[in-house]
Amino acid sequence: MVIYVLFIVVIAFAFDFINGFHDSANSIATIVGTRVLNPFAAVVWAATFNFAALFFVGTAVAKAVSSGFVDQSIVTPNVICAALIGAITWNIITWYSGIPSSSSHALIGGYAGAAVAKAGFGALLWGRKWMETLSAIVLSPLFGMAIGFILLVLVLNVFQRATPRRIDKLFRPGQLISSAMLSVAHGANDAQKTMGIIVGLLVASQPYFAHETGLLANLYVKDAKTIPTWVEIIAYSCMSLGTLLGGWRIVHTMGSRITRLRPVGGFCAETSGAIVLLTTAAFGIPVSTTHTITGSIVGVGATNRLSGVRWGLAGRIIWAWILTIPMSATIAATAFLLLDRFLAL
Repeated sequence: MVIYVLFIVVIAFAFDFINGFHDSANSIATIVGTRVLNPFAAVVWAATFNFAALFFVGTAVAKAVSSGFVDQSIVTPNVICAALIGAITWNIITWYSGIPSSSSHALIGGYAGAAVAKAGFGALLWGRKWMETLSAIVLSPLFGMAIGFILLVLVLNVFQRATPRRIDKLFRPGQLISSAMLSVAHGANDAQKTMGIIVGLLVASQPYFAHETGLLANLYVKDAKTIPTWVEIIAYSCMSLGTLLGGWRIVHTMGSRITRLRPVGGFCAETSGAIVLLTTAAFGIPVSTTHTITGSIVGVGATNRLSGVRWGLAGRIIWAWILTIPMSATIAATAFLLLDRFLAL
């Protein structure tokens, strides 16, 4: 059992790596699309600030994931393992298709699906966190869109006498700052979801580690509100490494296929995304980074004209958002039934 739990912890960190790989576009697509940084420099920049979130942001989102969605009393290693299988599988499917779906919602959907497969719908804590998360599917891209639109309109009005070339020259270095803010926000939200899943696993596995000594003693966690430092450090490291390796299919979609961006537009989109993400992280609401930055890019593109946004592609992305929780939940539920059949743990 100890080896099995350790194996699941490794899978969780692998998911965190895939999350960074899958969602690297969230942090770098706009800065690559505006050609402020080349792709290699952009991923190094984003990965650095993904990890920097460790020092600037608390653990409210991690605590919400570990205890706010599923009744902890029914959580077992098989439930967590199945949740991760569902989330990873859906991430790979959407990555291969080049669709920027939400890793966060894939993980929450997988967790819910595995829990329901084990104990029915009564295993879900139908309360504040579910309401916040489901509402955020709709509201986070809308807030991102509105703030991105308003910021760009304000900036263009302030600099209305400046030439486009001068505006670009001014906002190219400004986009380095906004991209760094967005990367910190990305790390603050997404790495913490993996932390929450690992803590849920360790709390469920208390009996196996209560009397351990040495390194294994660090795997004993008394409650879902305790986030071990080693979990934080490794989670941020894995996510940063995933971001460093990048996901170029999705970068292309978000950086140029939704709408064409200039540095000033990239600055406003990234700033808008960072505002929404850092605000929700402070309140422990697990918001999708992907949804938020995509909405921000659409809002910036719409300031030019509505036809400046490729709405057909945006429609495909929205369908991926709608399907993420039910599809990852279905995959996780199937995985749990198979694990429960062949591994009676």
